[in-house]
Order: sequence, then C-alpha cells, then structure tokens
Amino acid sequence: MSFQEVGFIGLGLIGGSVALKLKEIYPNVTIKATAGRESTVEEAYHMGLIENSHKIPLSEFSNCDYIFLCAPVQKNIEYLQGLKHIIKPDCYITDVGSTKSKIHEEVTRLGLEKNFIGGHPMTGSEKTGISNADSYLFENTYYVITPTSQTPKSAIDKFRTFVKNLGAIPLILDYKKHDYATAAISHLPHMISFALANLVKLEDDSEETMKTIAAGGFRDMTRIAASSPIMWENICDSNTESILSLMDLYIEQLLELRNHISNRDHQALLDYFQSAKDFRDSLTLPAKKNHSDLFEIFVDLIDEAGGIAIIASILASKGINIKNIGIINNREFEEGVLRIEFYNQESLDSASAILEKRNYKIYKR
Repeated sequence: MSFQEVGFIGLGLIGGSVALKLKEIYPNVTIKATAGRESTVEEAYHMGLIENSHKIPLSEFSNCDYIFLCAPVQKNIEYLQGLKHIIKPDCYITDVGSTKSKIHEEVTRLGLEKNFIGGHPMTGSEKTGISNADSYLFENTYYVITPTSQTPKSAIDKFRTFVKNLGAIPLILDYKKHDYATAAISHLPHMISFALANLVKLEDDSEETMKTIAAGGFRDMTRIAASSPIMWENICDSNTESILSLMDLYIEQLLELRNHISNRDHQALLDYFQSAKDFRDSLTLPAKKNHSDLFEIFVDLIDEAGGIAIIASILASKGINIKNIGIINNREFEEGVLRIEFYNQESLDSASAILEKRNYKIYKR
C-alpha cells in the first residue's frame, strides 16, 4: 500500500491516533494536516508528526496518496466538494465518522465513488484532542470499512491490510447496514441515556432526593449521557432515519412491557425479562452488577503472542486472583483494550499499582 504522502483533515483523538500509528508503521511517510484550531496543527508539528507548522489550504493535499477526513461528520461532507477538484486520479479519500449514509450520498453526488473508502474505527474515549492521541487506540477493535460500489477491489484489499496493520479488526459492511447497526447498539442507547437523565432531573423534588440516592443502575444507564452534546447533535443529524426508526421500535418495546405490568401478567413479565437476560448473558462480557460489586480495570495492550498471559502471570505471581479477563473489540467512547475484573477493591488497587510500575496504561471506570 502506497503511503508516500498522506493528508489529514482533523487531528483530534481518532485522527491523531491514526497519524501516530501511520508514522510508526511507515517512518518515512510525509504527513500534512489541517484542523479547526491552529493550536492543534502547531502541537502536531512540534510532536514531529506532520510537516506543516500551520494550517494549510486544501490545495496542499493535491499530491496525497490518501486523505483521512477526521473532522465531525458534517464537516467531512463539506470538505469533499473542495477535494474533488484537487486530488490525484489515484488518491483515495477515507473518513472515520460514526455515520456513513450522508457522506456516501455526497460522494455519489460528486462522482467520487472510485476514490472513496468509508471507515469507522469503533474505538474512542471521553477524552478529546491531539494530546490524547494514542497509537494503541486501535488494538483489537473493530474497524468498519464501507466501500462504494465503484471502489476498486485492489484498493479495498490494500485498505483492509492497512487496518490490520493499525492493530484493528477490519469488517466490511454496506454503509446502510452499518448505520442501522450502529444506531441500534450505540446511538439509541445514548438517546435513552439522555432521556433518562432529563426525566430524573425534571421529576426530582427540591431536595434532589432522586439524585442523592442514585445508585449503580441509574449511574450505569446515564454514564454515556456525559458525552459531547455537539457530537451527538451531529450524529442525530447524520443518521436521522435509522435513529428515528429504532426509537419507534424501542417505544413499542416499552409499551409491550407497560402492558404486561398494567395487566399484572406475571408469566409474560418473567418471559420478557428472561429473554432479555439470556441475550445479555450471551454477550462476550458478563452483565454488570452494582458498582459496589464490580471491580474492573482496562489496560492498553499491544496484540502480540502471550500478551494476556504475561499480565496474568504477573498478577498471579503476586497472589492476585482474576475473576474475569477479555479483549474489548468495540470500544467506541471507551478506553483500554483488555478488561480485567477482580473479586474485591484491594485486588484491583494492588493490580493497578503493579501493572503501572511495569509501564502498562491503566484505565478505571
């Protein structure tokens, strides 16, 4: 895969992390970048990551082999118009947005289908900006690739190889299927979280009784409501149809559950709850209990033979028992590749201290 000159439009957490890993894989690559803030470009330049010390116009990307669109989804769409007239015939434009339909529609409208490969690395963090970029961010995470109907197969194969070199797991999907799936497993849960947080805020009394006694269930359900309002307004605007469709289906589920409760249909309630429990238990990670019962850390871990075994051996040698351990493949808005659960707080604290001494990066929820 040719990576002689690569352009980045946007250098936040995702864009900066791709650039860091790219430089690690291809030390001689020339990287040019622009961003919304001048300070972001200056910081990337002082990190030795990019060639230009200040923001540059789109015309400076005319010799790029690849251009990564890493700005908010709507901004990425707007940049396509300017890039259409300056890119080389064999340049490929890709993006890292969490919704794909609108950008694919614009690509089609502009006649850029042969030059576009959609992308969505399903990883991230509440943290933002180039200062939080991490070349390990993509380790063992799903990276969805959404080519167009005219993207050359050779280009798709090369990009899939690049994704693997990032340390990620490539998954090729139709862009409409991608948007519906992510609306179900990411966008709808955020809508529910926002709505629940606002419901309790509105229904609480003047003494804030609900807020005061809020326990693990409420905190777990509303943790993602702390996400960026601007980002989620953008996501709602770019994946409206899928989100609304799934919200309607979710309301139907709530109404079905409400009817079971209203009719005091005990067997229907038991069946409904059991069905949900069985599905949740079938997921890779065990269902969470209360925060008081959950003692977990997340660790950045490069994908290499024996990596998990080394950590397990280190902890075992110190007499620390692991309750559960596993790789997190979908880490959108999360940090850490490896999840380790312990039996108590003492074990968690000891393990964290031991691993940090050995220069592992630890995250706690």
